Order: sequence, then C-alpha cells, then structure tokens
Amino acid sequence: MSLSLAYTVPGHTSELEELIRGCARNERSAQERLYHLFYPRMMGVVRRYIDEEMQAEEVLNNGFLRAFQKIGQYTFQGSFEGWLRKIVFHAVSDFVKQNIRYKEKIMLVEKDQLIHKDHAEGLYYNQLLSLVQSLPDATRAVFNLYIMEGFSHKEIGKMLGISEGTSKWHLSEGRRMLKDKIEKLELHLKK
Repeated sequence: MSLSLAYTVPGHTSELEELIRGCARNERSAQERLYHLFYPRMMGVVRRYIDEEMQAEEVLNNGFLRAFQKIGQYTFQGSFEGWLRKIVFHAVSDFVKQNIRYKEKIMLVEKDQLIHKDHAEGLYYNQLLSLVQSLPDATRAVFNLYIMEGFSHKEIGKMLGISEGTSKWHLSEGRRMLKDKIEKLELHLKK
C-alpha cells in the first residue's frame, strides 16, 4: 500500500486522507488500517524511551487512542506523520513523568567528555540503541529528548518537571555512561 504522507494533489483525495476522514467518522476499519500503517515508525519513537516491550506497547496504544480522539482537529496541512508523532511523543512524555522518580535535584558538576571516534565508528545502530536503553530511566529520557528529539534543557525541564540544571546533569551523566560502555566494548578497527 503506497500512501503520500506529506503531499497531496489539489482536487484529488489520497488514500491517506480517506483513512483520516474515516477515523474522524470513528470507523473502526479505518482506525485499524491507520494503526497498522504507522505502527512500526511510531513504535520506533516509543522504544527510544521505553525499553520494556509491554510498557512500550501500552504507551503507543495510548498515543494512538489520543490521536483517534483528536483526529478531527488534523487540518491536512503538513505531514500527518509529523502530527501523529507529536501526539505519540506526548504520550511517551506523560509516561516518563509518571514513572520516573527524582529522589533529589542534582546540579551539573562535570564537563562532557568526548568518546574516542574509533570506538563510536565500530558500533551498529542496534548496538547504540541497546546501550542507550541500558541507561537509567531518567537519564535515558533526558538523553533522548535532548539528543534525538532536539529539545532544549528548559523544554525538557518543563516536560519532566525537573530543573534545567538537573536536565543538564542527566545529559552529562548519560554521555559519560555511554562513553564508558562503548570503551568497555573494546572495539578495534583496522586503520
């Protein structure tokens, strides 16, 4: 099934538009088709933050439920995938806020250190993702929000209910932990 996600020809209704309109009419078959169409990409967004499969599935389903409830608000301006991604991301953000307990506020005390280029080049995407998922929940959430999603520390602080300094500390701690984990892999590349 081929669908245009960002572009439509004026005067012609795309298959994606029909699915969206069907979802707005609360048609279960349209909702099911849309869910299956976007499931892999949206699960990828969720899995960056939540490593446990059942929790990730629950958060994703909550995101789709929110999207189906708000789909009538989609104006067909811009990418539908971007609109859906934002809603799913908010479901992830809510989950992170509810499930991460910050025992104390910690301020940034150390400077970020760089990972040696040779170590990083030898990793595959899945290995890197696995290393990121092994970070503690709070640190992983801040790391993903900052590095993967491009949010500022101020925005992260508001989303997670933490101070800007705590967000900076978690990012620094995440980088330090990843650097240590990568170096422990002792990757040796031929030069």
